[in-house]
Amino acid sequence: MSTLTQASPENLEVPARPRPAGSSIAATIVMIALVAGGVWSVGSLGIDVATIVDSFDNAVNFFARMVPLDFPPVAETLSLVFETLAIVFLATLLSVAVSIPVALAAARPTRWGVTSQWVARGLTVLARAVPDLVLAIIFLRMFGLGATAGIIAMGIHSVGMIAKLYADAIEELDDGPRESVESLGGSRAQQIMAALPQTLMPQLIATALHRFDINLRTSVLLGYVGVGGIGLAIADSLRTLDYQRGMALAVLVLLLCIGIELVSGTIRAGLMRSAGQTITGGTWVDRLFNAGRESGVNDLHLTPPWSAARFKRFLSVALIVVFTVAALWRVDVSWSALLQGILELPQTLALFFPPSAGGSMSSLFEQLLVTVQISLAATLIGAVLAIPIGILAARNAVANASVHQTFRVIIVIVRGIPELILAIIFVVISGLGEVAGTLALSIGAIGLLSKLIADSLEETDTQVQEAMRATGASEAQVFFSATLRQAAPAFVAHTMYLLDNNIRSATLLGVVGAGGIGFLLLNASRVNQFDVVTMVLILMVAVVLAVEALSMWLRKAVR
Repeated sequence: MSTLTQASPENLEVPARPRPAGSSIAATIVMIALVAGGVWSVGSLGIDVATIVDSFDNAVNFFARMVPLDFPPVAETLSLVFETLAIVFLATLLSVAVSIPVALAAARPTRWGVTSQWVARGLTVLARAVPDLVLAIIFLRMFGLGATAGIIAMGIHSVGMIAKLYADAIEELDDGPRESVESLGGSRAQQIMAALPQTLMPQLIATALHRFDINLRTSVLLGYVGVGGIGLAIADSLRTLDYQRGMALAVLVLLLCIGIELVSGTIRAGLMRSAGQTITGGTWVDRLFNAGRESGVNDLHLTPPWSAARFKRFLSVALIVVFTVAALWRVDVSWSALLQGILELPQTLALFFPPSAGGSMSSLFEQLLVTVQISLAATLIGAVLAIPIGILAARNAVANASVHQTFRVIIVIVRGIPELILAIIFVVISGLGEVAGTLALSIGAIGLLSKLIADSLEETDTQVQEAMRATGASEAQVFFSATLRQAAPAFVAHTMYLLDNNIRSATLLGVVGAGGIGFLLLNASRVNQFDVVTMVLILMVAVVLAVEALSMWLRKAVR
């Protein structure tokens, strides 16, 4: 007869904690090094409380010179808004048209082959790495001053983001419908047309609307190199030190950005919710896209009936056509100049090659280092400011609805301010140099990083949090042990994305005197040293690709 013995609690051995993986240790070292680099950059650039306090008198004088705001006449204001929206709309439309075939070639289920996939992926990375400001300089040389260069520049640069998101969306879809068409002998085109559009359309439109928001902010920057719209009007006003008109136009841009973001965000939410389900109540977009739908009705028709849903889809396409025609009419694209610029492409490219440092390679490297310092310092300061705001804006982190709604509104307002406007204000207050660019990017980081952090916290598994509450854990214990622990990898990914974004933005803000290599870029383009522009571009792309590779590795290491 065997005797069962029960081990006493004193004899139980707690299993040893597993050793951290080598990649986790390396990732921790890299993140500590990045934080140390940010602290060093803040000190090296001279950003401290004393510097900010010393600029207080300049801030008072600046605000005294900018009030009362001098808004243009109503007719001129509407004309500028219409022109800006036309440029942004056509640029976004161009990017979507180019991104769809690139995404189909880059996605694994729809690729032509491994080679086409790698080529398409490489094109998206290159399009993201080359700033739209540099593209605008090239196309302004080809097509002359005006909206055409800005439309093409923003369109090509936007392909880097849109094509990547489209390709990722295609790969995340259920591949069963496409494989079914393939098993029946359908061609590649038939597989794509039968399986993708219905499922993918809401996400395609949502991504395009998000890019429209980004391009609207970018259009202000491109005004400094001759692209039309509100950005050009702001540049002209500030060149003559007309701060009352310039800041009035900046306020107009702020209101326009916030309004467009709210409308496009509502449309995106309506599109994503309306796919395959009926929504009761909701936003006006929910009611628009779901009115008349009957749940459970699955009658098959060879020819789709003209239901309310189909009529609305037809109306949406018709509106896009009308907007396209109206936008082309407003920007007055010169097709002859466009054709002439394409024919003269070899001569134009000859101006940019071979690359040259113009006898000042040491100066280029010095300003490139300053650009990296601005990015590191702005990322550190922005993260310190954005993390608490993002936490307070998350519904599952703060129980008080008034608190998280208030901070959500703050995030929307800050996101609506183009970084260029912030840079101009800080340049006037603190003077030309790196401090202005760093402070502008730090404030801009609040809008971007806070939203990403709040969304990541709200996407965590609430069942883990409820389980801890059931054991008697306090709210602080639940937050740090369950909520924050789940969102930590996303925090790292978002911070690296912010650093990547800040390096691009720090380069671009140099055009208004905010320090870094962007200032040399603008000066080289003004004196027609296009070979120097190419050298600056090569240095910028190398840094951007290095940061993107580091970001990809860190995201994999912390998962």
